[in-house]
Amino acid sequence: MAESRVPPEISPWPKQTLRGHNIPGSRYTSKEFADQEFENMWTKVWLLLGRESELPNPGDWQREDVGPESILMVRQKDDSVKAFYNICQHRGNPLVSEEKGSVKRFVCRYHSWAFMPDGELNFAPDADDFPGGNPCGKVRLAEIPCETFAGFVWINMDPDCVGLKEYLGPIWDDWSRYDLETWKRYVGKTVTLPCNWKVVLDNFNESYHVPTVHMAATPETKRNRVIGGVNTNYRETRFDLADEGHNRMIMQGGFGVGSTDKEGNIQEPLASLLRQWELDPDDFKGNPEGTRTALQEAKRRLGASRGYTHYDKIPEEQFTDAFHYTLFPNFAVSVWADGFHFLRARPHPTDPEQCIFDNWWYASQPAGETAPVSTMCGDVPRDAEVEHEVFEVGEKSMGKTIDEDIAVFVRQQTGFRSRGFKGVYLSNQESRVSRYHELIDDYIEGRRPLK
Repeated sequence: MAESRVPPEISPWPKQTLRGHNIPGSRYTSKEFADQEFENMWTKVWLLLGRESELPNPGDWQREDVGPESILMVRQKDDSVKAFYNICQHRGNPLVSEEKGSVKRFVCRYHSWAFMPDGELNFAPDADDFPGGNPCGKVRLAEIPCETFAGFVWINMDPDCVGLKEYLGPIWDDWSRYDLETWKRYVGKTVTLPCNWKVVLDNFNESYHVPTVHMAATPETKRNRVIGGVNTNYRETRFDLADEGHNRMIMQGGFGVGSTDKEGNIQEPLASLLRQWELDPDDFKGNPEGTRTALQEAKRRLGASRGYTHYDKIPEEQFTDAFHYTLFPNFAVSVWADGFHFLRARPHPTDPEQCIFDNWWYASQPAGETAPVSTMCGDVPRDAEVEHEVFEVGEKSMGKTIDEDIAVFVRQQTGFRSRGFKGVYLSNQESRVSRYHELIDDYIEGRRPLK
């Protein structure tokens, strides 16, 4: 007799005590504050940068910038990944300016010093002309702590940092369930925004804005009845704060919200989703709320046979609900059963009133699945090879929902310049915003969550 299976549960996170924060506008405009932030916080935390699948072979490399620093991530002969500052150790010239490539050696375009993929200096012209002797064997690229997890490359500019698993805390266990290292990118858009990076992360640290910015709600609208993919009622949303500084928000799938016509018939796109999982929309006429549990049960029953091998490792709620994480300091992501919405903001190298913002989408790769991948930018053919698009704000759409967020970001940055802004007045459901700013102050003042 087959053993009955117990679905995974959502593990609780510890209760946190908040100090509260006024969050003055100067935190978003001051160059002095941005410099303190970079030296004391950005250089002391683990940052998600590259993607392992972009580095399939030894010598393959990616470059990503964080503020004034440029980071090289390089696949090694033993299949590990090393990270280095993108700086020649001769006279400080950047080694590469492209986004990615493959090399046998990194050759500086200034004096042709050549470094191997493991950072060793392999060649220097006129090596006998150096008073200190041949620099080969004495000079290496400056290496940075680097680890891989969930298919991504993570770096930490602090040589004395804790390990990545310890830094991520409960997120490590949550994300280990999804086989994320096998997921493929279907949207890759990057834009420079005229706002501080914290404007972006503040926004993704709360759902208070979702009905008004994205769903056309008004003060008279019942916020839990607005058409959308999730239930935004804060009383029915789970908010978690980790000891390590990261956050989790779980919003119930709003499949019963705004999904019927006047006669109670299930409308699109919910109707097609039900049929995809062998459910008849007519069975839920007048009962759209019943679709949430029905979809969970259908995906649990049919998923593995359709190639969704990670379904056995995720909790029931994951099949329908929005699991939204904010990783300190600059990465927000909504993890669905088969979609990974990647939202990242990086500081501008010189201007605190600008940032680099990434809006990417990854999807699982079930064997034999041919249906298009649904993303926030529309359906994408499953076999598509998506190019990374880099452009200026307004040149292209980042996707309807994100375009709506960006419009708020730009307006809000102008407000932070005003002497009329006296600081924030936050609701309980915005407590994660306050927590983020408390942590930034802790880092600036030399305190860290894990030390």
